[in-house]
Amino acid sequence: MIKYLIIDDEHIAHGIIKRYCDLLPNLKLMKNCYDALEAFEYLNANEVDLIFLDLNMPKLKGFDFLKTLSFPPKVIVTTAYSEFALEGYELNVVDYLLKPFGFERFLKAVNKAVTSTSKTIASLNVQPETQEKSIFLKSNKKYTQVLLSDIQYLESAGNYAKVVTTRETITVREKITDLLVTMDSDDFLQVHKSFAVAKKHIKSIEGNRILIKDYIIPIGTMYKTNVTQLLK
Repeated sequence: MIKYLIIDDEHIAHGIIKRYCDLLPNLKLMKNCYDALEAFEYLNANEVDLIFLDLNMPKLKGFDFLKTLSFPPKVIVTTAYSEFALEGYELNVVDYLLKPFGFERFLKAVNKAVTSTSKTIASLNVQPETQEKSIFLKSNKKYTQVLLSDIQYLESAGNYAKVVTTRETITVREKITDLLVTMDSDDFLQVHKSFAVAKKHIKSIEGNRILIKDYIIPIGTMYKTNVTQLLK
């Protein structure tokens, strides 16, 4: 369960973010904070995994608040001001959402937060080996959270991509290259213009073929170097 906090002085913004989060599994709202001081008081006694942070707030601005946190959780900035984007990335925010933002853009930001390897261990009070990274996949109107460790390979299918897991195959309207960026993991390797594989699920490599379970994945000429590097 990903525990999150909304910090924004606008009630409408709280409603939009919560409505988007309610569409996704395993996200739990811990508190609505309408200024940074209220959030600071809450975080002194509680832990969260993710903060949705507005910048232009009374009493204490968003980035000034962020600088006061010794071990900040993941932060997704939600603001109408694009000129502060550079400072946000210098503070290691996960993503920078410009208001008004739609659900698709919001989902990409949440996926970055979920899959990012820079999760602050102190804020979660768990050991690194217990963390399992996951990604939200949209198929039709359904959003499914999938563990990256369960994904065996990705296959291009026209304007769509098939995500083949150990349990099911999910078809999404995404390019393989975009999926790999969102997954942000070194555990996957593109081996063909239409295929990317999970290294851990490779059973064998023979000639120009990779065997994963009972699936045969071709190795493209332009991607042989990737596979060669894997074998070294």
